Amino acid sequence: MRRPVAFSLVAVLLLALLVIGQAQEAIQRAPTATDWSALAKLPDFSGVWETGGGGGAGRGRGGPPAGPQLTPAAEAKRKELQSKGAEDSQTANCLPPGMPGIMGQPYPMEFLLTPGKVTIVIEAYQQVRHIYTDGRPLPGDPDAKFHGTSIGRWEGDTLVVETVGFSPLTDLARNVPHSGRMRIVERFRLTDPDTMTIETTITDPGVLTAPFTSTRTLRRHRNWTIAEYICEENNRNFMDATGKAGVNLTLPGATKK
Repeated sequence: MRRPVAFSLVAVLLLALLVIGQAQEAIQRAPTATDWSALAKLPDFSGVWETGGGGGAGRGRGGPPAGPQLTPAAEAKRKELQSKGAEDSQTANCLPPGMPGIMGQPYPMEFLLTPGKVTIVIEAYQQVRHIYTDGRPLPGDPDAKFHGTSIGRWEGDTLVVETVGFSPLTDLARNVPHSGRMRIVERFRLTDPDTMTIETTITDPGVLTAPFTSTRTLRRHRNWTIAEYICEENNRNFMDATGKAGVNLTLPGATKK
């Protein structure tokens, strides 16, 4: 009576090992000389880029920054969260903003291009994004992650990146939670040897009445390096009993009298 059970367990284990092995094989294929040659022909995104300027919001022609067009329910939720001062609660606990917010942080980021992948090292919260350019499709049922799952392709000199599958702890915009159906498309392009634009379009039928597009401009600094960012060290943010974020202005190392 026990043999069928034992056989079933062995079969399940073998199947799991086979699936894992196939997944690892797809991800860990060794790049060839041809792969490296093709990489050398792509636009030069290498180096550290300053993200402090360029806006980060959609703009009308000659007009002020325009925010996303929210559904009535999403707008009501935004006002509720804004009244509670909830926008700082996650960073007070050293949680990174995730996508798309992490790309708008006023900290440098470094682009690393290797065959089949673009890696973005972001100084803020020491976050790392992986953009796969090896031809794999977007996952049909992605794991929910802070940065989502990003699949990229090159259209001429432009890197086009589609990202899906976001953690419920991330927001579409400040005080605007996404519905779980958020999709982000980014277009990275050099406008001159040391200037990059990133056009970002967000769609979320559960929150937005129309796609929201914003553009940022980054400036390259070839003599910069990414610094360490340790949130827990000298972290002056906190939350009170009601969940409202605050800042401790006591100087580090000061003793109480």
